[in-house]
Amino acid sequence: MLLKACSDCYFLITEMYSNMGTQPGPGMPRPAADAQPNPFGNAFYGAGSGLIRGGLGAYGEKILGSSSEYVQSNISRYFSDPQYYFQVNDQYVRNKLKVVLFPFLHRGHWTRITEPVGGRLSYKPPIYDINAPDLYIPFMAFGTYVVLAGFTLGLQGKFTPEALNWLFIKGLFGWFMQFMLLKVTLLSLGSGEAPLLDVVAYAGYTFTGLCLAVLGRIVFSYSYYFLILWMCMCMGVFLVKTMKRVLFAEMRTHDSSRHHYLLIFIAFAQLPLFLWLGNITVNWLF
Repeated sequence: MLLKACSDCYFLITEMYSNMGTQPGPGMPRPAADAQPNPFGNAFYGAGSGLIRGGLGAYGEKILGSSSEYVQSNISRYFSDPQYYFQVNDQYVRNKLKVVLFPFLHRGHWTRITEPVGGRLSYKPPIYDINAPDLYIPFMAFGTYVVLAGFTLGLQGKFTPEALNWLFIKGLFGWFMQFMLLKVTLLSLGSGEAPLLDVVAYAGYTFTGLCLAVLGRIVFSYSYYFLILWMCMCMGVFLVKTMKRVLFAEMRTHDSSRHHYLLIFIAFAQLPLFLWLGNITVNWLF
């Protein structure tokens, strides 16, 4: 009897816990037994979300597409492709140095050669056009200038790593001043659309003449004064012809009543710049 009573109690407790797990508690809503699914709900939801996603995607693509086209057009307009300025060979370098150092001997034209690319006219790279600007010669000339300046300090017994660093900064600052001189001239004439790297390249040709002047000082000190004046005159002629027949002709928007005076100012501004950069001392300000 006792065993039977225990088994009955165990059965009742088990049944009670099972009913409590399957039945909702008091105060909780019971699910409707005869609830019918909505045959149109999922269809409307899928169609609506698809239209929203498609509309937002098309609108976003339109905005991003127009923005990327705007950015690309402005980059190509003002900065060009940096690889373009390093497409050079030995023949171009030799001929370009002759044009920069001896512009009086250049008998050809100063305009750049165009070619159709993608439905529009583009300029040929330096390897095919002697009048095209490049960055290879300016960078090499700048590095040579720093090396020759350090060698000059060594001959004077004043070489230190700090002095060489100051000369490096002095050269960069001189390059920047030449760049600003050309850029401000273009902006004052309403012709500020020239690619940035074009102007940087034309300003960097300054160091080709400086290298010869500093080298002349190392070999024969008195030749420096003749060379620095000659290089100033040659660089002035080169910049005047380049700015007049290349940059102005390419943009076709210049004021002929003022550009002669500004070009003359560019030519005469080469003398103090060359004298300052050619003065190799520990104090880079003088």
